[in-house]
Amino acid sequence: MVALHVPDRHGRIEDVVLGHPDLDGYLKDNRPYLGALIGRYGNRIARGRFALDGRVFTLVCNNGENHLHGGAKGFDQAMWTGKPIAGSDRAALELLYLSRDGEEGYPGNLAVEVTYALTDDNSLQIDYHATTDRATVCNLTHHGYFNLDGAGQGDVLGHRLFIDADYFTPVDRGLIPTGELRSVKGTPFDFTQSRTIGERIGADDEQLRFAGGYDHNFVLKRGDGPGPWLAARVQGASSGRTMEIFTTEPGLQFYSGNFLDGTLTGKGGRVYARRFGLCLETQHYPDSPNQPRFPSTILRPGQDYRTTTRYRFSAG
Repeated sequence: MVALHVPDRHGRIEDVVLGHPDLDGYLKDNRPYLGALIGRYGNRIARGRFALDGRVFTLVCNNGENHLHGGAKGFDQAMWTGKPIAGSDRAALELLYLSRDGEEGYPGNLAVEVTYALTDDNSLQIDYHATTDRATVCNLTHHGYFNLDGAGQGDVLGHRLFIDADYFTPVDRGLIPTGELRSVKGTPFDFTQSRTIGERIGADDEQLRFAGGYDHNFVLKRGDGPGPWLAARVQGASSGRTMEIFTTEPGLQFYSGNFLDGTLTGKGGRVYARRFGLCLETQHYPDSPNQPRFPSTILRPGQDYRTTTRYRFSAG
């Protein structure tokens, strides 16, 4: 996703997602994963290894000793087949890709269909669907960097954030979950009431030091019915733009743009400095293939992988 234009409280339209100024930026090295469709596995898998049905699979390690966002050539670097879809209440793009058995070390031929839709209720909805011919793991997500005051218009520390989660998954120094589900109560990770992102990001907290800020998975509450359910709400500091995230996924990765370092020049010649964008990635938990207590990411032949995430925008 290279651009998303949203009105503020005065009706002024601005692009609210970070991105490269041209195609070359995405093709040469999009390691910040600006706007990327992530797969086969969003987030990290420890040491690039997991066991499935008695066999150990070794993946490409592209984040130190760990596997990150699908490997050296994840889904963001694949050539997809696209088809526009017109509807009475939406305009959509359908993307199709066949990830071959052995790609980046993953087993099975994985057939993937992802649809991006702009809807009449001012939402961006992403529907994910995948099937496989062999047992594998699958965890797809969207890696958009949002700044609701406008892309490149400063940092997001003044944005107010709510996350509907009583627990998060703490990590080690390599940002791999320890397996614990830790209460957010009394910690800088408590966003059960709306708070500014910068209020506690500099707190003396080991988890914040490990990540250089927020880069953690939150264990979402789930409502009644089939979902999607409200997971998070974020509001720009000055624009009044609000984004609500609804999802069927059990987890949400909140990343505060800690590794943006001012070396990347984005759209309009604007430099993306540290924390100039935030990511709210709906997902299953990181390293789930190695964490038996976490919700399973195993997909088997005959099963359908289906998830939905909706980003709804308003201003006030």
